[in-house]
Amino acid sequence: MDTMAISMSAPLPFEFDGIRYSLCAEADVVDMNRLLSDVFTREDPPAVAVGLTPDEFEAFVRLYAQSVVDDGLTIIARDVASGTMAGAFLVEDAASPAPDGIEGLSAGFASIFDLFGRLEERVADERPPVPGELLHLFVLGVGRAFARRGIGQRLVEASLANGARRGYRTAVTEATNRVSQHIFTKLGFVSRGQVSYADYRRDGVAVFASIAEHGGPMSMVRTVLADP
Repeated sequence: MDTMAISMSAPLPFEFDGIRYSLCAEADVVDMNRLLSDVFTREDPPAVAVGLTPDEFEAFVRLYAQSVVDDGLTIIARDVASGTMAGAFLVEDAASPAPDGIEGLSAGFASIFDLFGRLEERVADERPPVPGELLHLFVLGVGRAFARRGIGQRLVEASLANGARRGYRTAVTEATNRVSQHIFTKLGFVSRGQVSYADYRRDGVAVFASIAEHGGPMSMVRTVLADP
């Protein structure tokens, strides 16, 4: 694991290459929800495999709307010239309870939640997360018009630096495809376990067989704040 502390040199907000990075405020929530819903239903392997629609995914991210604003952990990126939302990264305290209403989401989420539940069982620590200690990075999206500009990587870096300033010691994420796994590896994350799309069965159905080439979701971790 990379034990180097995240740089504190760029406190939020900051601008880079025409993009402004900042904490998500209440006025950003609607744009963030729409962007993440569009990106995930087009590009995230599990969401594509079960056929989630943008409206269904937006119902999921809306459940986090109030905590996103209150917690001050989620980072968004906007194009300075147009004000367009370019990217966003939903981040939470890993000790936070699941939001109210999650049981009422569309049926497509059931297999996704079960898959990630099996991954969590494989990697779970004996001691449950302590509030303020473990940062959970869990929904990252960059708009199609802003691809290949390094925005996703800077959102990750900004999220880690923001978490470090708030005293978090460790960050964990679930990378759902080989590309995201490679990106997080470059940023110092290491694998702590993985489950297979090809091997997964729910009620005897190979739900994720169509995305088997992506391997499977991987739980990845890195140090946020080094010991003093």
